[in-house]
Amino acid sequence: MEFPFDINQLFSEKVSILDQSLLGSRKSASRPDLQAHIATVIDELGRASAKAQQLTAPITSASKLQTQRHQLYLMKDGESNGGRGVVVGFLKVGYKKLFLLDRQGAHIEAEPLCVLDFFISENVQRHGYGLELFDFMLQHKSLEPTLMAYDRPSPKLLSFLAKHHCLTQSVPQVQSAQLRKVPLRKPDGDIKPYSVMEREAVRREQRVPPWPFVPPHSPQRSVSSQYSPPLSVSSSPSRASTRAAPLSAHQSPLLERCRARRTSSLNRSESGFH
Repeated sequence: MEFPFDINQLFSEKVSILDQSLLGSRKSASRPDLQAHIATVIDELGRASAKAQQLTAPITSASKLQTQRHQLYLMKDGESNGGRGVVVGFLKVGYKKLFLLDRQGAHIEAEPLCVLDFFISENVQRHGYGLELFDFMLQHKSLEPTLMAYDRPSPKLLSFLAKHHCLTQSVPQVQSAQLRKVPLRKPDGDIKPYSVMEREAVRREQRVPPWPFVPPHSPQRSVSSQYSPPLSVSSSPSRASTRAAPLSAHQSPLLERCRARRTSSLNRSESGFH
């Protein structure tokens, strides 16, 4: 990939390692104009990579590299373009949190070094530049390709890994949204003017342990039976003693009306099934 400025002024080595500082050489550290040219090179490479992978937007740019803790290995051919040099391609890596599946199907959370973007200019492909650049990164990181992750690899990258490193079996990746599906909360219905006290009675009833965990003569059990609707125990004779008892005269008229409304509502709902 050719540019209208001298690539050899920007990058002193055949393979330059760029990080958040965007420095390709010692000379570029004191030259704002050279840093601007480096940003242009990275942006153009990112757009070319996205086009080659048929992505809707570039995943590599100078601004992203400045805000993320990634490393970009940029390769040049310093002798081409009349000695001004051309850019051959780049390889971007970084640590990324991934959710993987093991052979038993269990989820594993890992944060390996990941190949995030890899591009070689189309006019110099099949010349060994990709393998040379990839091996340079492995030596710099002192890693084997089997210990790395490859984020959404393209068919070309999969073919490259299979051909040069015999990597044909992969560990599938799952999205974090698939790990936990929280059911949507159903909205509450309309609250009637009298339902606030009625719901309080229901909550007090739910705090009482259900039969048979309440002792036969427990005061809690008598309170529970006062607020409970009549129960059908025809299929369970042993639970006949749990039938609701009549309200006594000293109990609150409000609670009695709550119980009457609940009983009437229950009877109406049951009658709809006959």
